[in-house]
Amino acid sequence: MNSSFGRAAVAVTLSIAAGVVPANAKPIAFADGTTVMAEYGAGTMTEVQAFYAPTYRYSLGGGHLSLNSDLNENTRDITYVRFNYLPKRWNMEAAQANVFVWGGAGRAHIGEADANEFAWNVGGQLDYETRRIYSSLRTELHEGSSFSHRIDTLQLGIAPYEHDYDTLAVWFVVQARNYTGQIFEGTEWAGLIRLFKHNAWIEAGLTREGKVQAMLMFNF
Repeated sequence: MNSSFGRAAVAVTLSIAAGVVPANAKPIAFADGTTVMAEYGAGTMTEVQAFYAPTYRYSLGGGHLSLNSDLNENTRDITYVRFNYLPKRWNMEAAQANVFVWGGAGRAHIGEADANEFAWNVGGQLDYETRRIYSSLRTELHEGSSFSHRIDTLQLGIAPYEHDYDTLAVWFVVQARNYTGQIFEGTEWAGLIRLFKHNAWIEAGLTREGKVQAMLMFNF
């Protein structure tokens, strides 16, 4: 067994012992681990991220976020480095809850002005999960001298059966997402199916407008 897989197995085994298999996208998976995520958000948002965690408390890395307004021709391409921190975790007998916060900086390309400028970002996530239900609330703010965009995402999920590390997990997820800064009017709703096993997961579905929403994540 290689060391990365061994660390992952130990982390998930400990979670199973507590009655919980992690089901949420998190910027920190386990100590000395790497998380890679890619999300396609109905043509409005596309993001890729990669983070390395020296300990289970924090991770370092970066990403690229593209925003395409559903209301006008405005576009944003933001490349950033980021620091993620876990200030609080609750390990209960059959559940786990986490608070994550993060912040970073980078460069934004303003499409309609064909200009580049310094950009910064902050955010946080609160999640609660068991092997049958979970909830997650994430908020993230990206700002530059000429723009301000906040993305708030709420996910509620249910699993039709309890799953273990060696079994395929299936979740049915409802997602509500709100954008500020003239990106999307109202709340973007989506219904998703999430599948994960061992260190990989995929979720995909459609928004209420019939657009594809998808995400991939790998931990190693």
